[in-house]
Amino acid sequence: MDDRDEILASLATAADFIRFGASAFNAARLHFGHGTDNAVDEARALVLHALHLDHDTPQYLLAAALTSAERDTVLALLERRIGERRPAAYLTQTAWFAGLRFYVDERVLVPRSPIAELIERGFAPWLDGVAVTRVLDLCTGSGCIAIACASAFPGAHVDATDSSSAALEVAAENRRRHALEQRVELIECDLFEGLAGRRYDLIVSNPPYVTEAELAELPDEHRHEPRVGFAAGRDGLDVVRRIVAKARSFLTPDGVLIVEVGGGSAAVEAAWPELPFTWLDFERGGDGVFLLRATDLARAGRARPRSA
Repeated sequence: MDDRDEILASLATAADFIRFGASAFNAARLHFGHGTDNAVDEARALVLHALHLDHDTPQYLLAAALTSAERDTVLALLERRIGERRPAAYLTQTAWFAGLRFYVDERVLVPRSPIAELIERGFAPWLDGVAVTRVLDLCTGSGCIAIACASAFPGAHVDATDSSSAALEVAAENRRRHALEQRVELIECDLFEGLAGRRYDLIVSNPPYVTEAELAELPDEHRHEPRVGFAAGRDGLDVVRRIVAKARSFLTPDGVLIVEVGGGSAAVEAAWPELPFTWLDFERGGDGVFLLRATDLARAGRARPRSA
């Protein structure tokens, strides 16, 4: 940013810096989508973090004058967001998911799945009448889905798998912060490997689903995230195919599989025309999440998926 001294002299309050940051972010054509979807919310998150204030800080405090040192700290963080094109969640090492706070860094994707909304309402109505005692989170990353599910189902044990030991280090830190060491088991394996004999009332996954073509076009902000969390082959279904093929063997008779595929819904429907996919709706936005029951998945075992 040019004229840094002039900027610092002209801005007095947190609200001033939020407005300035939003304008600067838009001018720099930053990409959003890692917990916020606009420049104002992104600037607000960074300003509050720099000032050690909670995300629900009342508006009247944002009108209070900042010290010289505080102004310098806030501006430096806004400058990093523009200069590095690094998602705000990595700069603050904080992300919110299903109403819970999580630690994040570049070892994991920033949590942002619409599955959070399903967790908040206990997966109703899809699990109504089911006593959920075991949950499996495939490709857990930061552990946000597994930990949020453990919070939503206090009587359940949750297994969380990931092939990345680095990602599981982050998940372990989040498990510790939420005091769930006794109910969330972290397992380093490739999808279902090492889970023989286990059965789950709910299997949920936000796996890699980005196509080769989409991967090449990702904005700079996404390039700070681990590529392995995105890449899923030419049609984006490399991992999803394996999940659908094996999930039935790990579900209870009344169990449910829920998988996010982003913009790949058409590819999914084309790959398994015999399966009765239920595509879930979200009040807060988001799509590309399908549901299949254990009884539905029995059909997948009798028919090979079509290739892209």
